[in-house]
Amino acid sequence: MKAKSTPSRELNSLREIVESSPHLRTVAMHTVRGESSPQPLGPALWDWDIVKRVLVIRLRSIGDTVLSTPSLFALRRFLPRASIDILLEDWVAPVLAGFEHIDSVLTVPRKSTAARARVAARLRRNRYDVVYNLHGGTTATLLTRATGAKHRVGYSDYQYASFHNHLSPSSASLWSREKTHSAEQQLALLGWTGVPVSDRPPAQLAVTDIAATKIAERLKTVGLESAPFAVVHPAAAFDTKQWAAENFAAVISELTARQIPSIAITGPTEKELVDQLRRVSTSSIVSFPNLSLPEVTALLARARLFVGNDSGITHMAAAVGAPSVVVFGSSNRAHWAPWSTKPAEMVFEEMDCQPCHGYYCEKFEQPECIKRVGVDRVLAAIDRVLLETT
Repeated sequence: MKAKSTPSRELNSLREIVESSPHLRTVAMHTVRGESSPQPLGPALWDWDIVKRVLVIRLRSIGDTVLSTPSLFALRRFLPRASIDILLEDWVAPVLAGFEHIDSVLTVPRKSTAARARVAARLRRNRYDVVYNLHGGTTATLLTRATGAKHRVGYSDYQYASFHNHLSPSSASLWSREKTHSAEQQLALLGWTGVPVSDRPPAQLAVTDIAATKIAERLKTVGLESAPFAVVHPAAAFDTKQWAAENFAAVISELTARQIPSIAITGPTEKELVDQLRRVSTSSIVSFPNLSLPEVTALLARARLFVGNDSGITHMAAAVGAPSVVVFGSSNRAHWAPWSTKPAEMVFEEMDCQPCHGYYCEKFEQPECIKRVGVDRVLAAIDRVLLETT
């Protein structure tokens, strides 16, 4: 007669199974804490317990990089012992300085065929088990293929989809929603292969000690080391996304009247924009031009408020938890909204031609979608966001 299983025996058996797999340990940890554990969006496509090295390829912009961090977090949570690398364009790589959920940030130059060939050779030498192509562009796809990884994952609608051997359906079908955010699209690719992502983690960035020290010194020089302040980023990639300088100046003046001084941040090619702000502003404007990307992160992490256009800097602000008010023009708001658990509002003019490609306005002489957003509406959004954080 078979011996009856006792609760203690069953518990010990379960413990042995859990201890044998880091992925089950993750689920067990959430269960013990009384939390609902995150779930994948599909069954595991391979044996995850033998995966040792994973590469994530996410080329292009600051915002794209920031919005890959939920996926990097989800991977690290699922694979605490694996080596996880990310490949970025060299100019944007400093965004992930100090980010704890990856082992290495690899870089590729924007315009150098010879350098890209060297990168491809290095990736192949690294012998990755799994590669996720979160971008889908030609360069990213060619580099994905060049890795020679056993598992190369991309979306089925990528231009060179055949260079992958695992092709996911659309993120909309995986999330069962018509519109999905950029962060959700990246998470869905992982989730389809068996990585738990259902909790949709927020974006996150690290503040390095060096950057924090430099920002503290700069704030001290302008008398803001202990005062609440707003960070204003008035620049954008295209005219269809850039609110007028005089509007930002009006917001800065109103914030000054409320005892919230503003710091304008701009890149090396945007000095004229700050000069324009100063010409039309009734308040003095502190400017921190040419900050490094880690310094921008450190500054945003200390801000009482962020105000800006839809841009990569906006996503950095969301990732460090800065309460945000973002002016939207031509952009797809469902796709590019601030991805954060902190208070944030988008201010926009609803138009039937939105969203569009954004390079220029096809319908009007001027991009009316951004021009019609009034200062009063942005100030009202600021009031609501500040009230939520009081």
